[in-house]
Amino acid sequence: MKAMLTLSLLAGLSAQALADSPVSRLDEVLQRGEMTVCTTGDYKPYTYLRPDGSYEGIDIAMAQSLAKSLGVQVKWVPTTWKTLMPDFLAQRCDIAVGGISVSLERQKKAFFSQPLGVDGKIPLVRCADVQRYQTVEQINQPQVRVIEPSGGTNEVFARAHLGKAQLTLFPDNVTIFEELLANKADVMITDASEARYQQKLKPGLCAVNPERYMQYSEKAFLLPRDDVAWKSYVDQWLHLSTVTGVYDGIINQWLAAP
Repeated sequence: MKAMLTLSLLAGLSAQALADSPVSRLDEVLQRGEMTVCTTGDYKPYTYLRPDGSYEGIDIAMAQSLAKSLGVQVKWVPTTWKTLMPDFLAQRCDIAVGGISVSLERQKKAFFSQPLGVDGKIPLVRCADVQRYQTVEQINQPQVRVIEPSGGTNEVFARAHLGKAQLTLFPDNVTIFEELLANKADVMITDASEARYQQKLKPGLCAVNPERYMQYSEKAFLLPRDDVAWKSYVDQWLHLSTVTGVYDGIINQWLAAP
């Protein structure tokens, strides 16, 4: 009798544990038939909001590929670099994409997918000034005008390493590069991938030492913390996208060497 009561108690506890266990975001996405994706839309070549309201870029194509693997639709959720983490923690989206740098501060609050690739901070300057701004020491001077978008890892780097320079925070990460060309700023610290892409788009701008990073970083997708099932699915999908050449095919559309 005692054994039967014990088994009954254990069965009840197991059922309650299953009932109390949180539903994975993977199950929620599949049930709703829609994957919500936070993205800033202002960071070419990863994410860009076109004038017609549609998105394009490396991570946009990858998010669409992820949704296709799940058999669901994508719902884009606009955000900014300043509001990215608050929006994500408010559960406005299932995943965040768009050239997001892996950082320990973000890791405290969320999971990252496996890294998409290695990147790093370098200066973007007018081509005539390449030799003037080779090092942190050359840039960290009172007369040097540094410009960065507000709220991202570029601002974090500038505040940590360029305290003597004049720092301006610019609200638009699409038109910020015109400030350099118009001689309203001297240096923008950004990721090498963005610097290389912008020097293609805008003659007169040059990436300084794009193979020699001032700070190492990686790109990844932002995922809800403690949701192992969702992260495992995204990581496995990323792995297969890499080994089958899908990811390289998307990358080459945007970053192929001239």
